[in-house]
Amino acid sequence: MKPVAAAFPTARFRRVRQSPALRGLVRETLLSSDDLIWPVFVREGKGEVEPVASMPGVFRRSVDKIAEAAREAYDLGVSAICIFPYTPLEARTEDCAEAWNPDNIANRAIRAVKEAVPEMAVMTDVALDPYNINGHDGFVVDGQIVNDRTVEALVKMTLAQAEAGADIIGPSDMMDGRIGAMRGALESEGHQNVTILSYSAKYASAYYGPFRDAVGASGALTGDKKTYQMDVANSDEAMRLIQRDLNEGADMVMVKPGTPYLDICRRAKDMFGVPTFAYQVSGEYAMIKAAAQNGWIDGEKIMMESLIGFKRAGCDGVLTYFAPEAARILNT
Repeated sequence: MKPVAAAFPTARFRRVRQSPALRGLVRETLLSSDDLIWPVFVREGKGEVEPVASMPGVFRRSVDKIAEAAREAYDLGVSAICIFPYTPLEARTEDCAEAWNPDNIANRAIRAVKEAVPEMAVMTDVALDPYNINGHDGFVVDGQIVNDRTVEALVKMTLAQAEAGADIIGPSDMMDGRIGAMRGALESEGHQNVTILSYSAKYASAYYGPFRDAVGASGALTGDKKTYQMDVANSDEAMRLIQRDLNEGADMVMVKPGTPYLDICRRAKDMFGVPTFAYQVSGEYAMIKAAAQNGWIDGEKIMMESLIGFKRAGCDGVLTYFAPEAARILNT
């Protein structure tokens, strides 16, 4: 579209900036609490609310407290929650069998949230790293992360989560062929209505550090994840991965991290026109919080500006640890 404007002074762009009412009338991008998915961390115990040191304002909660928090968030207008399990090192194994245990901490949290807030959409994480003694998203054999055997395990994990009541499956592992395998299993096992929000363009980023602390993976990880997560320099590859996941049965796609990859969000939305999400990851969150705590920025304003940026870049929604805090502001 070619911009059309008269010359100054006939055209004065400041005319429509003169008041909040005028600015609101011409605002191009809108953010609502419906756009937010809240990632939460669940741990064992009862009545537990444990701060995550590297993520101010974020907690590991026991199942009962996750259910309470879900109700509070839903009442604020946040209609989706994403559950991540905190697994202590001693509970991790080579075979990762806890990942598809119907009664593991994540599946118990799914059931608790669906019981407490049936209307809330519950999203899960599908990857082996919370249960893997090696800290990787897939099985490690002779120092290599093996693909096909991992996909078989991820399918079992997917079905266990669907049986627990998950509405949205979130494969974050970046193994090849996992979306097709998951979709086929969900269809054959009677879970046709379970949605897949694929981490299609997940980069091998340095922004994940606080998250690994939150899920207890920092001390477990051996090596790095660069053989399966994307090179941070690549853009065209992201489009190929998104196309592949859509062809295999993904309903929605995600770009992760968020802020450094807004160009990928825009390309994905323009190219495919499908529901597109970004994950404002732990490092992005922690930097804003740390700068705000030091008085260097207005944390509340930066938070809202960053979330608007995702919408402006074409995202339909954002996974963000700011979700309840942002919803409170949006409700005023």
